[in-house]
Amino acid sequence: MAAEMIEVRWHGRGGQGAKTAALLFAQAVMATGKYIQAFPEYGPERMGAPVQSFNRVSGEPITIHCGVTNPNFVVILDPTLIDTVDVVEGIGANGKVIVNTSFSAADIAAKLGIAKEQVYVVNASKIATETIGRNIPNTPMLGALVKVIGDLDIKGVLDDTKKKLSVKFAKKPEVIDGNLTSIERAYNEVKNV
Repeated sequence: MAAEMIEVRWHGRGGQGAKTAALLFAQAVMATGKYIQAFPEYGPERMGAPVQSFNRVSGEPITIHCGVTNPNFVVILDPTLIDTVDVVEGIGANGKVIVNTSFSAADIAAKLGIAKEQVYVVNASKIATETIGRNIPNTPMLGALVKVIGDLDIKGVLDDTKKKLSVKFAKKPEVIDGNLTSIERAYNEVKNV
């Protein structure tokens, strides 16, 4: 990743882990020596309501503290949000959108009204169900984001995420292993064809 700042906007529904994914992503990237910000947008959050979280990543200290309006990357945990939220608001021609879906990138691009080259897809719900046992797509989407960004170290992300999850789930090693497997699978399975 160049010294220039990248901005990420996460779209999900309450309970899907958009805030947690943004925090895990930030902590993992920070462990590689980058400067980071991670913050949610609070409103009337409730289970199932649309929510957003944000990240900034830079090789230099980050001195701005406002909302993300022109993200380089948009991560969509719940594809039903495409019908109700302007998920591509502010994204430029070089921006990338990563969607949790079983549909093709071409189908999603047509629905979003953007170029197919901007869209990446991965069936994070399926991956989460198979690896974690629950349809919580946040950690698989973390792996997909790392892959699409392109020059982040997946091993470093996995190592740092393991450390963080080991604290929270010390007595549940299957949860830790499932999440790590889901990150790695999504990293390998995300595509834009």
